[in-house]
Amino acid sequence: MSTVQIDRLLDTVIRQDASDLHLTVGRPPTIRLDGRLRSLQTKVLDADDMVALMKAVTPEKNQQEIQEMGGTDFGFGYGDQARFRVSIFRQKSSLAMVLRLIPSRLLTFEQIGLPKIVEELLRRPRGLFVVTGPTGSGKTTSLATMVDHINSSFDRHIVTVEDPIEYYHAHKKSVVNQREVGGDVPSFAEALRRVLRSDPDVILVGEMRDLETMESAIRAAETGHLVFGTLHTTGAAGTITRIIDAFPTNQQAQVRVQLSTSLLCVLSQQLLARNDRPGRVAAYEFLVVTPAIANLIRENKTFRIDSAIQTGKKFGMQLLDDHLWSLYSDGVISAEEMIDKGKDPGELAQKVHRSGGLVGRAEFDEASDEMDD
Repeated sequence: MSTVQIDRLLDTVIRQDASDLHLTVGRPPTIRLDGRLRSLQTKVLDADDMVALMKAVTPEKNQQEIQEMGGTDFGFGYGDQARFRVSIFRQKSSLAMVLRLIPSRLLTFEQIGLPKIVEELLRRPRGLFVVTGPTGSGKTTSLATMVDHINSSFDRHIVTVEDPIEYYHAHKKSVVNQREVGGDVPSFAEALRRVLRSDPDVILVGEMRDLETMESAIRAAETGHLVFGTLHTTGAAGTITRIIDAFPTNQQAQVRVQLSTSLLCVLSQQLLARNDRPGRVAAYEFLVVTPAIANLIRENKTFRIDSAIQTGKKFGMQLLDDHLWSLYSDGVISAEEMIDKGKDPGELAQKVHRSGGLVGRAEFDEASDEMDD
């Protein structure tokens, strides 16, 4: 296979607005469209095809990394049409590749359906804004939209630390500097150690993946910066617990105090296949740290956060399952999709049942069993 073919594959991804392209030996090129995998009508790939496809897009230093480490990640621009984030890894002694499409145009708050209150929070001069959700739930897109809003609306110095850089931001009202881990700086922790010397107003940490990065992000938020970070957690209360649990036991009480004063909000999201038309829709859980919630964090009562979110609707808060239910009630998503992505599938299945709707019988039985346990 030649580079012409990789171009044709990438063109197909862009034309069909697929989110990912999967290339692996023994299967034709496969795209992920609206969350589902579909094989393209081309030949089944063999090991030689994979080497040619890999060489067509992979920089020399990343090819070296595959040799040494068995895998590599990088991003590249495809003309001015799009950017791709690439993960290449060895499996069964052959190569496999996954290319994620990063759309080149930034979306608006309305287009991605972010809660209205987010715009208010972006005006804040300091605090930690955490975006969470499983891989592929649109965290990067939400963050890019928020950074673009700040960039367009305020004069700030924005520094991002990413692995790899996905959305490229032009300087608008703000100055935007984007540092790529592995290229511009060796690690997130090193970038964060140095970032405070560069007079930033807004700091975006791609991923808070280790203790040192979390500590640095919290410290930066405490010292008067607006800090964005992501975690692969689901739900707001679970995210707070996950951050605290990352610290040694003897530091946890102090971290709870720090979080209670520095955490602004937690936005937890899921992407779902739409039922009403092609495409996907995001569902959000949103926690805003009010004095009452700050108290719960300080006193180690995170188990009460969900009910505090329910009573905090006037602050723009919502639980994931409530948002899922409203999307289902409006006919935007199917009952199965709602139950698959919900935090309490049993309760959601019961609600569907009570409202006279139907869920795939097996799923309903399974969900009911979970409730009985």
